[in-house]
Formats: sequence, structure tokens, C-alpha cells
Amino acid sequence: MQATSRQVLSNQTGLHPKLAAVVHRHLDTTYRRPVAAHNISSYERLSRELASQPRPLVLDSFCGTGSSSAQLSQRHPDHLVVGIDKSAHRLGRHSGGGGDNYLLLRADCEDIWLLLAREGLGVDYHYMFYPNPWPRARQLQRRVHGHGSFPLLLALGGRIELRSNWQLYVEEFGVAMHLAGCAGRVSRVGPEPAISRFEEKYRNSGHALWAFTGRVPAP
Repeated sequence: MQATSRQVLSNQTGLHPKLAAVVHRHLDTTYRRPVAAHNISSYERLSRELASQPRPLVLDSFCGTGSSSAQLSQRHPDHLVVGIDKSAHRLGRHSGGGGDNYLLLRADCEDIWLLLAREGLGVDYHYMFYPNPWPRARQLQRRVHGHGSFPLLLALGGRIELRSNWQLYVEEFGVAMHLAGCAGRVSRVGPEPAISRFEEKYRNSGHALWAFTGRVPAP
């Protein structure tokens, strides 16, 4: 029997009333959380890979089992695709596939973003497929666009695509990007083959899938 997934349940019925204030506060604040030691170790792996074979970067943040990273490596054969997830259990379920141009890191995404930004390294593409929606209203600052690391994501530049099975999450992210001066659009995800196991499960469960696509303008 195929696993099914429940729809996202939230006590929010529209954009969070504090969204703009939270985003502006983060945009005006320097992110200062110390980087954890295990994230530094993971970043050193990335640095060694880039030193041995310099290539432009694609980030697959919150990559889960890394199945999306494998697919993205085929979509971007001239790039190094870096899948990042904090769960060793999820990454341990990676089944391989894809090209030889991707690397999976067990790390907190925001620390890898910070270390890249500190070294002045940008990305050509940044994908975030189905991050935890943190759907309760009090959890706004756990969402990508409400977190203090949001400016780091912008500092990396590139084309950005975020997908979710919660329309409101994508709309909030789009508003946050607009407040940061980044144009983009919100649309339904098309019927193309699923990019990840989560996407396949959500689609098979009858969920509407949504995406924000946009670009951070060059400084």
C-alpha cells in the first residue's frame, strides 16, 4: 500500500500579520549565531571538493534523502550540486543515482550559507524543496523567510526555487523576497516527474503543489 500524507493544518488563514516586520528586522540585522563544529567539518569537505575541481555551485537545501540532489546533478552537469540536510537518518537513506557531480552534507543549512557568504562564494541556483512548513502562527520565525538566516540566502544570489504543499508558505516566501527587492512569481508545480520522494508522496496524496521562482539581482 502506498503511503499517503495529510494536508498541512494551520491556525493561520492568511499571511502572518508580523511577516513584514520580521523580514525587515532580519534584513537590518547581522546574523551572528556561532557556527557549530560539525557544520564547519562539513563545509571543509565542500571546500576540498571545490579546490580539487572548481565549478559553479548549485545548492539543494533541506535535501532530505538527497534524491533531489541526484536529479539536479543531471540537470546541471557542469555544476557541483550540494545537497544539505541536518538529518543523518534521512541522508542515510540515499539510494544513489545521478551524476558524479553532487555532494551530500549533513549540516544545518544556515551555517553552510553563512560560511559560503563569508568567503564571498555565490551560487547559480538555489533549490529548497518542501522544507518543514512550521504551520502554527507562533512558528513564523522557524520558516525560511522568517528566520534570521534569510539574508544569508539572499547574499548567495542566483536563481531561487522553493516548493511546498502549503500554498500560504510559498506566498509568504514570495512576499519576503519582494520586501528584499527580489522579483519572482508563485505558481502551481507542473505535472513533470517528481523531483523528490516528498514531492511524489504529496502528489500521490492529492496535494496541490506550489512553487516560488525568482532571482536575486546582482549587487
